[in-house]
Amino acid sequence: MWNEDVLSSGPRVATAGIDLIDDALARQDVDVAPTRWQPPSASGLAPVLSSIALCDGVRTANRTALERLTGARPHLVGVRPASEAVGLEPGTFLHAGPPIDWAGASGPLRGALTGAALLEGVASSPDDATARFARGEFRLEPCHHRAAVGPMAGVVSPSMPMLVIENEAGGGKAFCTINEGLGKVLRYGAFSAEVIDRLRWIERVLAPVLGDVLRAAGPLDLYAMAGEALQMGDECHNRNRAGTSLFLRAIGPHLIEAPRSSSDAAECFRFITGNDHFFLNLMMPAAKAAADTARDIEGSTMVVAMARNGTEFGIQLSGTGNEWFTGPSGVPQGLLFPGYGPEDANPDIGDSTITETVGVGGFAMASAPAIVKFVGGSSDLALDSSRRMYAITLGEHPLFRLPALDFRGTPVGIDVALVVRRNTLPVVNTGIAGREAGVGQVGAGLVDPPARCFENALARFAERHASLLRT
Repeated sequence: MWNEDVLSSGPRVATAGIDLIDDALARQDVDVAPTRWQPPSASGLAPVLSSIALCDGVRTANRTALERLTGARPHLVGVRPASEAVGLEPGTFLHAGPPIDWAGASGPLRGALTGAALLEGVASSPDDATARFARGEFRLEPCHHRAAVGPMAGVVSPSMPMLVIENEAGGGKAFCTINEGLGKVLRYGAFSAEVIDRLRWIERVLAPVLGDVLRAAGPLDLYAMAGEALQMGDECHNRNRAGTSLFLRAIGPHLIEAPRSSSDAAECFRFITGNDHFFLNLMMPAAKAAADTARDIEGSTMVVAMARNGTEFGIQLSGTGNEWFTGPSGVPQGLLFPGYGPEDANPDIGDSTITETVGVGGFAMASAPAIVKFVGGSSDLALDSSRRMYAITLGEHPLFRLPALDFRGTPVGIDVALVVRRNTLPVVNTGIAGREAGVGQVGAGLVDPPARCFENALARFAERHASLLRT
């Protein structure tokens, strides 16, 4: 239909992919509407992408996966030692990321494993721990293989208390250790006496107090807290100040009334209120419980796990079972603490990318412009990061809203086909661990996952679902 305004108002030109054209038109005072477009990251997968785009079975499977992911309602229900929570046997240690052995482990992972061996009393010294791990006397296993997640090195040993999360919509449980705080901590590979003493205090005092509190308070709705925290400036990965405050508010009266000494209650209160990252270890297993509801849906191209072990970055898809697709972890780029340089930074590490997997963290940076002071960048970067993620996701989260984007739901449901088709990688913000064992945290920043993970996952998906894609 002819629009008479065209001649009077002038043309508006949509462009895609080439900045030179945008600039040339702008110099001629033409109204330009740039469109983000890039060729697929792996041109050899173009036939697969075409088949997926035309496949009703994939669309149906992804719709089911997304409904399960966004329909989850994780609640905190208790605290149990890892030996009970995930059946962790003596001499077995869990770690973040895809499978890895001692020989391939990075400095911070080795440091955390050393500290855990000292904590459990199965090694007499750091050198003894190193020698025993090198001889293969201990077993290493990913947290994800036991329905658990761990920040940074993510190391779990049998005596460590674990938070127990249940999904009240559909069932299923997930687990995570209790956050130690910042600085010299086990998850960043530190294993000094102060680190071990803090872990023993968590086991001896904090975990029992939290157990009493939860028995009195009943299940705590973690997604309700996360949704509110997003309205208060958190993104629920690297900024958890609001989430921690909301959690402390929920347990406060029960903490005061707990059948423990007032000094223990006060010590627990001081520890939590002085640890803005406390909520991270609640959000991570909540996200794990949600993501696991979307596993094993035949024909779904949705990502259900992203994790890093300090050497490799790995992903899992709903439609390819428990198979890992890996590539080399990148070194985060951002702000380093005084006294440290780029050479001190370890490649990306941790299970905390489970938050991005369910639509928060880097995907919700628009709600947390203050995060850029921690990871580097600008407020515009925070907004743009969230906007870009809508291009590679299957929908928007009904509970997680972004005030800065007119309360639009966060982008959720990473589609491996869209990642490859749009040549756009998931946004990840993260802490930076020191490369050497025992150093601890040296900064925070942003990191790109390796494209190879997504390309290999898509190729495997096509191989496994060849008959579906032919229909």
